[in-house]
Amino acid sequence: MSGTEIRDDRAAGRLEAVGDGEVVGHIEYFVLEAPERALVPVHTIVEPAHEGKGIAGSLARELYALAAREGVPVAPLCPYVVRWAERHPEAAPPADPRLLSAAKDWLRAHPDRF
Repeated sequence: MSGTEIRDDRAAGRLEAVGDGEVVGHIEYFVLEAPERALVPVHTIVEPAHEGKGIAGSLARELYALAAREGVPVAPLCPYVVRWAERHPEAAPPADPRLLSAAKDWLRAHPDRF
């Protein structure tokens, strides 16, 4: 993944991997506010020409690092991030079931968001 920068576009709810001036992958997420603040990844997308380069894993790792810097948990709904977290428990603490439930409720209440 050399030459790729990861940036957080909080306003758009996207953690983006940028290489050669173009977005080559991203995680779409939202910030859950209740019952406590948490980052909730919903989708991970890597452009087909950039698959197999570790971009999705780098995005997932940075999402957890971002959450740790902010002092908030991650409540993953994205299947890729869930699998990545299971394989990397040293970087991805287990999600609180009540936050996962609240995140699913939020997503159901905002069907047009994703």
